[in-house]
Amino acid sequence: EVQLVESGGGLVQAGKSLRLSCAASGFTFDDYAIGWFRQAPGKEREGVSCFNSRNRRTIYADSVKGRFIISSDNAKNTVYLQMNSLKPEDTAVYYCAVRAGYGCLRYAMDYWGKGTLVTVSS
Repeated sequence: EVQLVESGGGLVQAGKSLRLSCAASGFTFDDYAIGWFRQAPGKEREGVSCFNSRNRRTIYADSVKGRFIISSDNAKNTVYLQMNSLKPEDTAVYYCAVRAGYGCLRYAMDYWGKGTLVTVSS
């Protein structure tokens, strides 16, 4: 069974940093896409960042480009999201998700974590 467990969320002041972790277990896809999504109150879930194993390409939403970095530690089966220069509009529940295949498409992800809340105060 595939499990994704996020951690690292919390309350932080604007301008500060947080690092989210996503511990993955149980999936053996050779070709996969794993990424971070977020959902703010009253808004739709949106993609934040994605890593594709096929070509090792990373993708970022325009709203976080230059501030967030996705990385992984294969030995720990963990994916990270380093979030720098946080803004109040980054406040949301952040989810980790994975799919077999290419591209982090919100409606095509196969497995989701339960999310971790990030709150950025002004």
